[in-house]
Amino acid sequence: MPSSASPGILMRSHTGARYRFDPGALCLELLTTGGIGEFRRYEVLHAPGDLAAWAERSRLTPTPDLRVSEAEVADARRLRDALWRAMTAHALDETPDPADIAAVNEAAARPPLTPAIALDGERVWTGTADGSGLLSTVARDAVDLLTGPFSHRIRMCASDNCYLVYVDTSRPGRRRWCSMEHCGNLHKVRTLRARRSEED
Repeated sequence: MPSSASPGILMRSHTGARYRFDPGALCLELLTTGGIGEFRRYEVLHAPGDLAAWAERSRLTPTPDLRVSEAEVADARRLRDALWRAMTAHALDETPDPADIAAVNEAAARPPLTPAIALDGERVWTGTADGSGLLSTVARDAVDLLTGPFSHRIRMCASDNCYLVYVDTSRPGRRRWCSMEHCGNLHKVRTLRARRSEED
């Protein structure tokens, strides 16, 4: 479900510059951990600790005390890749591959992380918090996003060489960039240079 609760993920561009990217939903945060094809070089989900570390950086509150298996890390990569293809297709107004939708539905059908209220009034997770529960929670978030009121606002960054996917939760619905401090700023610089060259 779209949420602005997270300040964003700290990203690093190919030039080494750091910037914050808020994709607007938990399921879209998972897409920043690697990907298919040429994006495989960005892979960060190699071991159980990597998936737990991602959960700690995500918008899940509080961070669940996860027990993750090697098989669940592989499941996380499969779900992420299916989500990436499905969300990209949706953003481009294309029909997603039924196999990708089936993969999301399969993960969503498993028991998710279970929230509860502690005696001090704080939110906690009950029961066993494992990788399967985490992935179910992510997949259910994707179902909510793809079938909810913000589904028409799933977009890809407007930059020619950026493939980050986000949901535009801004009130006017005019967000074009993964981050104004990165791709948005680069666009402004290019536009300014082009304008100056035309004036010369």
